Amino acid sequence: MAVPKSKITPARRGMRRSHDSLKAATYIEDKDSGELRRPHHIDLKTGKYRGRQVLEPKE
Repeated sequence: MAVPKSKITPARRGMRRSHDSLKAATYIEDKDSGELRRPHHIDLKTGKYRGRQVLEPKE
């Protein structure tokens, strides 16, 4: 019985894998300190998140 070697074409396989690539991490400039930090993350140097003091600042 004849069976195709591969049912999924290389183009379709590539389209499925296109979302698996790693994205570069995004950074924003902090309003208070002016240093780069990740969005929606606590600034570990100042201990602030969205203008509120959440952690004790590092020495």
